[in-house]
Amino acid sequence: MEFDVHIIGGGLAGSEAAWQLAQRGMRVRLSEMRGSGQGGTDAHQTDGLAELVCSNSFRSDDDEKNAVGLLHHEMRRLDSLIMRAGEVARVPAGSAMAVDRDVFSAEVQNALEAHPNVTIVRERVDELPQAGLTIVATGPLTAPTLAQSIVKATGEDRLAFFDAIAPIVHHETIDMSICWMAARWDKGGKDYINCPMTKEQYLAFVDGLNAAEKGEFKEWEANTPYFEGCMPIEVMAERGVETLRFGPMKPVGLDNPHWATPEHPNGRWPYAVVQLRQDNKLGTLWNMVGFQTKMKYAEQVRLFRIIPGLENAEFARLGGMHRNTFINSPVLLDRQLRLKGAEHIRFAGQVTGCEGYVESSAVGLLAGMMAAYQVTGREWIGPPRTSAMGALLAHVTGDAEGESYQPMNINFGLFPPLPDVNKKARKEAYTARAKSDFGQWLAALEPVPA
Repeated sequence: MEFDVHIIGGGLAGSEAAWQLAQRGMRVRLSEMRGSGQGGTDAHQTDGLAELVCSNSFRSDDDEKNAVGLLHHEMRRLDSLIMRAGEVARVPAGSAMAVDRDVFSAEVQNALEAHPNVTIVRERVDELPQAGLTIVATGPLTAPTLAQSIVKATGEDRLAFFDAIAPIVHHETIDMSICWMAARWDKGGKDYINCPMTKEQYLAFVDGLNAAEKGEFKEWEANTPYFEGCMPIEVMAERGVETLRFGPMKPVGLDNPHWATPEHPNGRWPYAVVQLRQDNKLGTLWNMVGFQTKMKYAEQVRLFRIIPGLENAEFARLGGMHRNTFINSPVLLDRQLRLKGAEHIRFAGQVTGCEGYVESSAVGLLAGMMAAYQVTGREWIGPPRTSAMGALLAHVTGDAEGESYQPMNINFGLFPPLPDVNKKARKEAYTARAKSDFGQWLAALEPVPA
């Protein structure tokens, strides 16, 4: 099939971009390295499009008070394939949106395979195309050959950070006579398994983390900074004995019913808590929330089995770690995500330095829309700066300082401020303004006929 746009990378961003283009009548060639026999990555386990390699959570789905929930809302309004598939694959997670990762990937792949405007080609692309509209959505694990081609084209060194993968536990091996199910402050239902720790148990666990044998970094990983939003637990433990209690092991809002007494019939708060979140629709797999790690596998098994309730835990997957690569987007890209000096090439997804599944998908969605407007000769007017998509796009393409550019999740700090609004009402004010402005933009947007 002749194509209008070539997309390199079949992750979340590339899949979303392909969908947006195809739905607008554009013919798309989607190149994915996995499944080609020409290589894979250190993190992916399947050849499926839009595979989730870390958590199975798209984070909060609250579009009234939460920035990522607002991003969900805006993507749904733009007919996001990622959000469509997420609804089909959804599993309980309180007020968050979590998915069965296998069902999710299959939904995305089936939708694209069935679309008459999409051709999926299993191939490795080693060089940036010299001509033809192209979207590079190779993600944080871009193949070395293509990465070198990007460096050659941009004249900028790659930036990199470490991202880590959390372990997954078989539900049947969790001792529910010790653990209990609840969400923090009972918000959203009893969707998390909670493993309680006393002070003595917690301190012994931290000591174990500090003494555990860690995996060695490869030479090319040396001196690479961690992303603060996905910090390995052993690195957090090194920052202070109480750090984990104010992070992934925070106990507040979690009364342990197994510790109930006549004075406290609902139980009392543990000193620390390890939470597990459902990872598949069957409820047979649960991931350890915030427990990304670089520890060696044997050390993980030994240490995690001292957590109350996980003494006999069997792991479907242990934690791992890989290096993520991203470009200096504020310096290299224009406001339409195009490479300056080579405007036929766009970048999308985590390779641009956005962080998170939803953010990556949102940038892919925008890249697809932008390319569709370019193909048809229509004027592109971007989403308002006050919206979640507009704020994220502004961060990636120019608001951030190029010299200190780092991966960023969507947050209200990226939005134009509302200094005259009471602090307690500010989140609701941000979302209300965003929804109003986004709705007006969408209504005025010139459609691209399918």
